[in-house]
Amino acid sequence: MAWGLLAAWVLNDAEEIATMARFSRMPQRRVNIAIGLMGCIVTAASAAGARTGGRSRFFRTTVTGFGLHGVTHLLSAAALGRYTPGVATAPTVVIPYAVWAARRMRSEGVPLTDGDARKAVLHGLGLAAVATATVHGVAWLATRRSA
Repeated sequence: MAWGLLAAWVLNDAEEIATMARFSRMPQRRVNIAIGLMGCIVTAASAAGARTGGRSRFFRTTVTGFGLHGVTHLLSAAALGRYTPGVATAPTVVIPYAVWAARRMRSEGVPLTDGDARKAVLHGLGLAAVATATVHGVAWLATRRSA
């Protein structure tokens, strides 16, 4: 289950790596760096989940954030009325994985949340937002001279 997070992320981010630079007008190198850094975070969360049988708060928060991130893909495409990077795999990979993982954890006696679903959603969104801002900021710093 835990390594499924990394597998689902790889599929979603393969779509993003192929389309984001053109869509956002960001240099491809910057996109590559940001996605690679996010991969480090998702790999760490997956490892924490594997090590703890899904009980790691980091893993559970990342699963929540990943699923909500899928929803933001759908919302961005709806708001713009066109394709946006990641929207093809959001309803086919991202959201189904997050729902499946939550159900699997629940069936194994591992709650996705520590009791307060609203708090878990806020933590998941917060982690996703901070991680995204951080990796894009680092990627910008790494490429600002060569852009």
